[in-house]
Amino acid sequence: MNKKYAPLFDNISLRKGIQLKNRLVMAPMTNFSSNPDGTVTKDEVNYYVRRSRGVGMVITACTYVTENGKGFHGEFGADRDELIPSLRQLATSIKEEGAKAILQIFHGGRMCPPELVPNGETVSASAVAPEGEGQTVPRALAEAEIESIIHDFGEATRRAIKAGYDGVEIHGANGYLIQQFFSPHSNIREDEWGGSLEKRMKFPMAIIDEVKKAVSEHAKEPFIVGYRFSPEEPETPGITMADTLTFVDALADKGLDYLHVSLQDFWSVPRRGVEDKRPRIELILEKAGERVPVIGVGSILTADDAIKAFETGVPLLALGREIIIDPDWVEKVEQGRESEIKTKIDKDAQQQLVIPDPLWQAIVNTPGWFPGV
Repeated sequence: MNKKYAPLFDNISLRKGIQLKNRLVMAPMTNFSSNPDGTVTKDEVNYYVRRSRGVGMVITACTYVTENGKGFHGEFGADRDELIPSLRQLATSIKEEGAKAILQIFHGGRMCPPELVPNGETVSASAVAPEGEGQTVPRALAEAEIESIIHDFGEATRRAIKAGYDGVEIHGANGYLIQQFFSPHSNIREDEWGGSLEKRMKFPMAIIDEVKKAVSEHAKEPFIVGYRFSPEEPETPGITMADTLTFVDALADKGLDYLHVSLQDFWSVPRRGVEDKRPRIELILEKAGERVPVIGVGSILTADDAIKAFETGVPLLALGREIIIDPDWVEKVEQGRESEIKTKIDKDAQQQLVIPDPLWQAIVNTPGWFPGV
């Protein structure tokens, strides 16, 4: 290994003493490849196995915690006990390759395709449609339903524990239900679940508490709990960098094992809310990095990209599209073969890359999503 990249391969202990063998994580990415009943497919398991050998931790594609939270065709579920064997199959396969297995748990809220949820009825914090033509107006959740969904996150955590996962990541990013409660665009409630910034933080905080309660009741071994968030929204009104820094300050005191920033570009700068033009990741590290490990992500393609990002002080880096393009990325850097890393998708290499058909079709038919397409 080139000693320049050696810091990426230091191990790290998380809050509960769980050790990761290096600082590299497979980012959670939807692959559209599960069965309609919410079970994982063999193709999906093989896709994860192909990418689990090098990284210290694999965060799975999001899995829905309740029936009306299914956000994607081909998404696997954690909303009922019959799915525990399916969940176990994936966890076991990832762990056998030497990585920690983290189940990302979520509810799609107003972003769910109506055909995937009961009676075609989408729900959210408020009856506010996403921006864009032809978007469905969701139904505002009643208070009892809010409490029920919070409970469902705890139940999904219990199933993850029973299935043998090493942890869960609460998906509070990318415009889904948890973010919808935090956002002034989608949450115009006037009860205890909306209004002020503090009230908009109540739903994510309640979910964290419920997940941690499930861990304390059901986990016999240390169990990781992480939280993912998007720092800003383009909508007006929408989440600003100032909102997020207040939120991150509160999250850092919740006893989480990590915070995971959802970014397309690691070096992106704030859109509004603060005068500071430093990258968002640096502001987040300054606010919370002494209290909780932060995972950075976003267009890290080469070993040099990774080490430059790591030098900001971020302790963990997630690889998303890059680990789909080159599943051997981590091993190549570890073996001093970083010059062999591929940074564009090879459109003739689906079988070699072990990418299931639904994900492959999405990649090759979405210009600009992946380099090389």
